[in-house]
Amino acid sequence: MKTKQELPECPVATTVSLIGSKWKLLILRNLIKRPWRFNELMRSLDGISQKVLTTSLRELQSDGIIYRKDYQCNPPKVEYGITDLGLHLQVLLDQMAAFGDYYKSQI
Repeated sequence: MKTKQELPECPVATTVSLIGSKWKLLILRNLIKRPWRFNELMRSLDGISQKVLTTSLRELQSDGIIYRKDYQCNPPKVEYGITDLGLHLQVLLDQMAAFGDYYKSQI
């Protein structure tokens, strides 16, 4: 996790620094519903590269927003899910979805 000194003073800027990329928002949209495996996420996010997905997952995990569960089996099985901290973003994502629907209805 980042320290308070590493985060912007503005709370909006803090949120943007944590989840501000297109891919992170879409990853969170999926993980709020249920835990996902890496390849499932990869298939569900049309256009994302493996490198960007890996980097985004690592950053979200490092920030405490998602968790990574390694089942320590062969073949390897890893699952990603949302943490309690990350669940607080559900309200924000719901509002973004509502605005997206509203915007589409206006054009």
